Amino acid sequence: MNIDILKMSFQDFDEIKDSLADDFDNFWNKTVLKEELINPNSYYLVAKSENMILGFAGISQVLDEATLTNIVVRKDCRGHGIASLILEDLIRNAVANKASFITLEVNINNIPAINLYKKYGFEKVGLRKKYYNHKDDALLMTKKFK
Repeated sequence: MNIDILKMSFQDFDEIKDSLADDFDNFWNKTVLKEELINPNSYYLVAKSENMILGFAGISQVLDEATLTNIVVRKDCRGHGIASLILEDLIRNAVANKASFITLEVNINNIPAINLYKKYGFEKVGLRKKYYNHKDDALLMTKKFK
């Protein structure tokens, strides 16, 4: 499968906005995503194959502090390295924009995501109690560049 990683456009948003709940679980909602695309401090990517959006992700950066806001892959496309491709590009972007580190929160029960982040050098630095839906805890993880 040939996968292209591209900057997310409003056309991409229009293509996926109505299928976020069905195809891309664990995502906020379309209003928040649209606001993120407008935010000058945010950078969002899509993974596409044959013009079909397989996943997307974003970071927000203020000064030298980058925050990975999300990585979401279509349910039927998981396990094919798409999240890795997107994460690599986000890391390159953060470094190019002189970030000192990237921080993220991940559900403590999301073992595949935790393993992905560890693979790319993210380390556990804290815990946010009942962060997800006032129920599940989140690991706070950081990757330092300097």
